[in-house]
Amino acid sequence: MADVATHRTRREVIKRLLRMHVVSTQEELGELLRREGIVATQATLSRDLAKLEARRVTFPDGGTGYELAEAPLRRKDDALRAVHSLVTTVDDGDAMVVVRTVPGGAPAVAAAIDQTRPAGVLGTIAGDDTIFLVPVKGIKPSRVKRDLLAVWKKGIAS
Repeated sequence: MADVATHRTRREVIKRLLRMHVVSTQEELGELLRREGIVATQATLSRDLAKLEARRVTFPDGGTGYELAEAPLRRKDDALRAVHSLVTTVDDGDAMVVVRTVPGGAPAVAAAIDQTRPAGVLGTIAGDDTIFLVPVKGIKPSRVKRDLLAVWKKGIAS
C-alpha cells in the first residue's frame, strides 16, 4: 500500500513540476525531484511520464520539453496574445521589467504571464495597473522585454 501512496505522491509532484518549469529531459526532471526530496531512477521517471500521459513537444521558438495533456505548453503565446490589448507599456530596468496596463488589467496580464511561463521569467507581482516581472538569474530584463513585445506586437509603446 505504501508503494501506491509513493507513486501517487511522486506523480503529483511531477505534475506540479511540469506545470511550473520547462523540463526538457528526464535528467532535468530527476534533478527537480531531488530538490523536492524525491529520488527516482530514469526507468521510474519514464514509467511515471507515460502514466501521466506526458509527451515531448517541440516549442515554436525552438527546443523541446514535456507537457501534460491537461496543461499543454503549446498554447504558450495564445494567453499572452489574448491580453495584449490590456498592456500599455513595457519597460526594463537593471533587475526587473515593469509592465503597465489599463486600470484593473494587471492581474489578468500577470496571470497570463504566470500561466504561459515565458522563457526567462521567474515570476510576477501584480497590482491594479502595474506588474513587476522578475527575470531568471542570468537573463537580462531587456531580453524579457524584447520577448514580450514580440508577442504583444501591436498597440504597445515601449
